[in-house]
Amino acid sequence: MTLTTRPLTECFGVETTGLDLSQIDESGYAELRAAFEEHSALLLRNQTLDDDAHMRLANMFGTIEDRYADERKEGEAYKVPEVTNIREDGSVTGDMDLHTLNLKANMLWHIDSTFLPVPALTNILIARVVTETGGQTELASSRAAWAEMPANLREQIRNKALWHRYSHSRARISPELAALPMFNKWPDQCWPAVIKNPVNGREALYIASHTFRIDGEDQVSSATLIDELTSFITQPRYVYSHKWQPGDVLIWDQRAVLHRATPWNYDEPRKLSSLCVSLGAQDGLDAMRESV
Repeated sequence: MTLTTRPLTECFGVETTGLDLSQIDESGYAELRAAFEEHSALLLRNQTLDDDAHMRLANMFGTIEDRYADERKEGEAYKVPEVTNIREDGSVTGDMDLHTLNLKANMLWHIDSTFLPVPALTNILIARVVTETGGQTELASSRAAWAEMPANLREQIRNKALWHRYSHSRARISPELAALPMFNKWPDQCWPAVIKNPVNGREALYIASHTFRIDGEDQVSSATLIDELTSFITQPRYVYSHKWQPGDVLIWDQRAVLHRATPWNYDEPRKLSSLCVSLGAQDGLDAMRESV
């Protein structure tokens, strides 16, 4: 099976056709993974992945992340996480409901799981229920931005390390949200500011809304530089904005891409299925740990 690709932007990302993800085999995955390493973000439309097929695909990339392992009761099955404002009874959460506020925190530019002891390699996101207006998912290439960043800005961060904390991003939305136990489970994590793809050697800036301090620097100067770097990465040149259709699948490289949700009318239901896959040694995890 040969993939056909079409660029999503001048800088990164491709729409991929010629592959049914529900029937993917090892050779198909090899082609998909090569495109993933090269282009950082993949869009596949008109897919029919149920939860089992979703997990099967994710397991090809590596170990599926499980943030609720410590909360799950004995014998309780793992469920594919959903990014949604739909309650179990079919109603939607209110605008200032803590669950909605958490969805709003996802509208900050971020990389998934930088606050975990093992961060994410990828997110495989599937559209289940889409909105009429708004609700796009936007991706920003920290690889392309790093390659074109002015030298004086690059040198301020190149050999630095960054500290990440889950509650930090939530506190930017609501102190009450940030105080919830879910956002305080893990100790602060320190990762290199610049990481290298072990397959092709390309570098990317590894920064997120969870980033709260540059190692060895004070909070104020850290925040100023973190904001400046994030603003550079998220210029329109480096951003792809995706308007969802049911059956769309987005797969992106967390080592090289930031992302965020965009607002919508919260009276409208919206549901995406989301599986993060954890970094493995072959994905550069050991190198990241050794460099801090």
